[in-house]
Amino acid sequence: MELSQVILVNENDEQTGVVGKMEAHEEGYLHRAFSIFIFNSKGELLLQQRALGKYHSGGLWTNTCCSHPQPGEDTMVAAHKRLQEEMGFTTKLERIFHFIYKSDVNNGLTEFELDHVLVGQYEGPVEFNPEEVMNSKYKSMTELKREIDENPFSYTIWFRLAFPELEEWWKKRYKNVRT
Repeated sequence: MELSQVILVNENDEQTGVVGKMEAHEEGYLHRAFSIFIFNSKGELLLQQRALGKYHSGGLWTNTCCSHPQPGEDTMVAAHKRLQEEMGFTTKLERIFHFIYKSDVNNGLTEFELDHVLVGQYEGPVEFNPEEVMNSKYKSMTELKREIDENPFSYTIWFRLAFPELEEWWKKRYKNVRT
């Protein structure tokens, strides 16, 4: 991880520099990120539980996959690569929105990200990388909304912040699906 870098950006997602991943999180620099949300044909969301060894938010449930593009790397290319590395598959992805958030994630680290939200659909096997993920499961959006309301701190901050806008998109995309 020490060699990983992130792309620093301004609020318009224009690159302003490059810095080490840990430095960005220690100093709270705004940087580019992506969060992938994969649904099955029933409209259920594939969640992952972050491995306990992650540098922050270990053990929390979150979206299917998330990371940072490397300097010079297209966000979509990075997203497909990371989805394969973490969850063992790839599928077509679509960018639906982005948001900026800043949050203390413990261990003296701050997430300050311009987060691109990407969605896709997948029906096949999930063979997650146990160094990154300790569990995965599909869950209906209705059940997920209830669980977030009842146990918000079981989920990552970026997942909770993205969920309302994702839910609005989901209602339009899966309007004929009952979950």
